Amino acid sequence: MSSIREDAIAVVASMPPGREEDIRPVGEITGSFGSDVFSIETMQTLLSAQTFKKLTKSIHDGIALDPGIANEVAAAMKEWAVSKGATHYTHWFQPLTGATAEKHEAFVEPDKTGHVILKFSGKNLIVGEADASSFPSGGLRSTFEARGYTAWDPTSPAFLRRNRDTVTLCIPTAFCSYTGEALDKKTPLLRSIQALSRSVTRLMKAFGLYDPKTRCRVSLGAEQEYFLIDRHFYYARPDLIQCGRTLFGATPPKHQQLEDHYYGAIRPRILAFMADVDRQLWRLGIPAKTRHNEAAPAQFEIAPLFEELNLAVDHNMIIMEVLRLTAEEHGLVCLLHEKPFAGVNGSGKHNNWSVEYGNINLLNPGNDPHQNALFLTTLCSVIRAVDKHADLLRVATASSGNDHRLGACEAPPAVISIFLGEQLTEIIEQIEAGSTKKSTRRGGILNVGVDCLPPLPMDATDRNRTSPFAFTGNKFEFRAPGSSQSCASANIVLNTIVSESIDKMAEAIEKFDQEADFNTQLQTLLQKTIKAHKRVIFNGNGYDQSWLDEAERRGLPNLKNTPEAMAQFKKPENIALFEKAGVYSKAEVCSRYEIYMEEYERKIRIEAELALLLTRTVIMPAASMELRNLFQTIKDAGSIKVALRSLTKTATTIASLLDAIDDKAEVLEDLIGKKDSVGMVGAMQALRKEVDDLERIVADSSWPLPKYRELLFIY
Repeated sequence: MSSIREDAIAVVASMPPGREEDIRPVGEITGSFGSDVFSIETMQTLLSAQTFKKLTKSIHDGIALDPGIANEVAAAMKEWAVSKGATHYTHWFQPLTGATAEKHEAFVEPDKTGHVILKFSGKNLIVGEADASSFPSGGLRSTFEARGYTAWDPTSPAFLRRNRDTVTLCIPTAFCSYTGEALDKKTPLLRSIQALSRSVTRLMKAFGLYDPKTRCRVSLGAEQEYFLIDRHFYYARPDLIQCGRTLFGATPPKHQQLEDHYYGAIRPRILAFMADVDRQLWRLGIPAKTRHNEAAPAQFEIAPLFEELNLAVDHNMIIMEVLRLTAEEHGLVCLLHEKPFAGVNGSGKHNNWSVEYGNINLLNPGNDPHQNALFLTTLCSVIRAVDKHADLLRVATASSGNDHRLGACEAPPAVISIFLGEQLTEIIEQIEAGSTKKSTRRGGILNVGVDCLPPLPMDATDRNRTSPFAFTGNKFEFRAPGSSQSCASANIVLNTIVSESIDKMAEAIEKFDQEADFNTQLQTLLQKTIKAHKRVIFNGNGYDQSWLDEAERRGLPNLKNTPEAMAQFKKPENIALFEKAGVYSKAEVCSRYEIYMEEYERKIRIEAELALLLTRTVIMPAASMELRNLFQTIKDAGSIKVALRSLTKTATTIASLLDAIDDKAEVLEDLIGKKDSVGMVGAMQALRKEVDDLERIVADSSWPLPKYRELLFIY
């Protein structure tokens, strides 16, 4: 065996099963929850009553912050952070790189006496400056136009990041250019929340349920999947280091087909890691709730409780960072790529989305006629939104990594459809049929707002893992987003398209004849909506070719890769949709198209160049050495007149594969020169097939890269 593989296996095999952990009293855990967050409780303790009232009004009601309180808030925030050991602060933001960004500033400043003071002003809190030309801008900023601003988001609380011997105060902020264009993911997310809130308020007025003291709240529960591998294997795989996924690797005889990993007993080493992650997240006020083994070997999942959308998106970014950093402390590497290993499940980020108005969940059927009617109106609005704007939902999930994941191994296909389940589908069909069809579940005709809906428990439907967009009791689960993606992109689109549909519904209701029966008119409106958009409803197997054929007949888009999907983003009607909602300007849409396409092309090129490099400098030399050894053995056997037909056959096969690999490598090299990204993806797949076949025949001791059976099972 190659020394690097042998050494890695030896080190991992000699490790103790798990790090010794002190069992913490439950009271200590509950007492520390949120202790590293500048929380409402902390604010109330440190701020004057008047300042606290103004700040919490901005947080809860979304009104503009009173600049007059900034200095007092900053002083309190500094006092709190310094008491916890913080020496620096940073404006923590989410640029269009897909990651987070920060620039640390010390509280320390010299005074006139040669000593230092700890200083943090209201201006430091509210606004910061970053080099906008050094972040992706898609043409919104030129290199010489460097000025950009970070602006405090008071609705997402400041928190402390702890590293080994440092503590930093992190202040969530938006990031915009000098001319005001959004250069981040938070700003359009906040805009989309406002757009949806306006539309929901309008619908409430149309239903006569408006209350000026009540606010709309969009909620998110984001399930995060990830892989863990031992760092010794990671450092022996250049493809994992540079690309986040394996470019080569033969599927081992055993992978996930026995279904023995999913929900299985968690290994001590992994459980110690998970416990460490939970403790850190709880200190940050993140309600981490669920942890378990996922379907693929070495794959796991963490899920928090539902939170307000903007906060949940921030928390998910923190979760990904905590997973990565904590894995390092445990001698592991956390892989967040959507498809790090071929042939087994990829990793997604299931986006559980719901909308509330006061104490009313608009996606909860409820128990009274008024709430039933409101639920059905909201449901039909969502159906219409997903049907009309399926292309934008696909845009929100497009990436080079997710292209490998979608359509297999429990990931939904690229065709966007809605799963409602039998019970809810039957209700929709009854509404569409009007008075001509009776329910098979209960007697009588379903009249909107008159009959109560049959009770729909949380689990009224089965789960459909092949559906991109599934109703799951009182929310929709959007399963298509990839594990490495920010939740912001999917929810920006979802909020915007549902806002547009709710506006259309509200507009129609506002035109109802005040002398006629409201429920009868509403039923007619819902009938028309269902008939126009029911094509997007599908409850079957999304992997079956018959569904893809049926989806094509229905006219549903099947955008199979990122370039196909991203082309939809700049369609005039989509730009107009975002502009009308106030979520993106035309310039901001075009900038994001440029950024995401450039990112896609760069990542594909990195993968292609590395695949070529590994093939020619690692794979082919190792196989050539194996071939040389075989030739020598065959020659030695011939000198004593012993025929070794098996070795001759093996040598012939290896030689044939080497020739095929060389041919495929030349094709890939040509496509790299032509900058043909889609062609490179196909060429890499063709090259991989030959290399993986070679791995299956070359002597194990001669293969230079850690194999899947080691990466996925030895940790």
